Amino acid sequence: MNTIFNVTQKQLYDFLLNIAPVRPVFIWGAPGIGKSAIVENFAAELGMNCVSLLGSQLAPEDIIGVPQIKDGYSVFCPPKMIARNEPYCLFLDELNACSQEVQKAFYSLIHDRRIGEFILPEGTIVIGAGNRAQDSAIVKPMSSALINRMVHVQLRASHKDWLEWAYEHEIHPYVIEYIQMRPDHLWSEPPKTEEPFSTPRSWHMLSDCLYAYGKSLQEKDIEILASSCLSPHVAGQFKAFIKQVQSKYDLAKIMNGELRWPDQPEERDLLYFMAQSFRAQLIKELPKENTMLKGNQRELAFRSKDLIKELSSISLEIAQMVVSEQKGEVLPAWFMLEVIRDLPRLVAKKGD
Repeated sequence: MNTIFNVTQKQLYDFLLNIAPVRPVFIWGAPGIGKSAIVENFAAELGMNCVSLLGSQLAPEDIIGVPQIKDGYSVFCPPKMIARNEPYCLFLDELNACSQEVQKAFYSLIHDRRIGEFILPEGTIVIGAGNRAQDSAIVKPMSSALINRMVHVQLRASHKDWLEWAYEHEIHPYVIEYIQMRPDHLWSEPPKTEEPFSTPRSWHMLSDCLYAYGKSLQEKDIEILASSCLSPHVAGQFKAFIKQVQSKYDLAKIMNGELRWPDQPEERDLLYFMAQSFRAQLIKELPKENTMLKGNQRELAFRSKDLIKELSSISLEIAQMVVSEQKGEVLPAWFMLEVIRDLPRLVAKKGD
């Protein structure tokens, strides 16, 4: 679904507050990004019951009801969970996973807020949600008639919004601290293969698992739990992060010269994580143009070249990882030119 409106969690809440009372809304988004939780919280804050229907498990009669004979006429009796006396929030989850027959059953419910002769109570809110075709999820083409009956918006993950929510809901400190350091790991594209992948939901699951182990949590437990919930690469990085937390190493101290990079063979996963975090900080802190450099940024650029040089003496491969393109993200061109000028061995080796 190509949409022009892309929102964060907070923006979606404001959007629902203004639009949902007057028009049905459909929320597009990847699995695990928080669509269902946002709708349920939205309804709760309005003081409304949230009635959820799971599209992938519905048959047409679950919507239009079944016929009964009254006074010689057939009358369709709507399902009890839909036919209510008080206004409520009707949440049609996985709406685009319905069959075409079920989608047709929703036409009058969404557009006219009625099922047969039953009209939804005044003030009832209708919200739909579904995954996107590119997410390797179970989806079916949504009919143009159904699309045209709803206002569409697409949800994206925001680490700032999620961290605020995480503090309020007492997510495990390890998880919060990691996402603060690596916000780009909050969400990853669903893989084409059958394996866990990182989403706000999977980080919440990991938090629950960490709490479940409590004080008995060991390094091997962390490795198992992270691999069970997160993308393989992120799981390895999270394990190394915990090792850093529990060790003497601190990236800030390395960057200001108080400590050196971990250089022992058994610390290679820790070195890789810290180098990735170092790279993420450079991308975040260094401006695109060197004419925009401020004093602290100029000092960071100068110190970073020394750190990359020290890193290359321990592992040329990891040093190359710091300066290489990853997922479309690159270090500023002016900084790379200085690296090429001052560290030709690093760049030359990379081209071999």
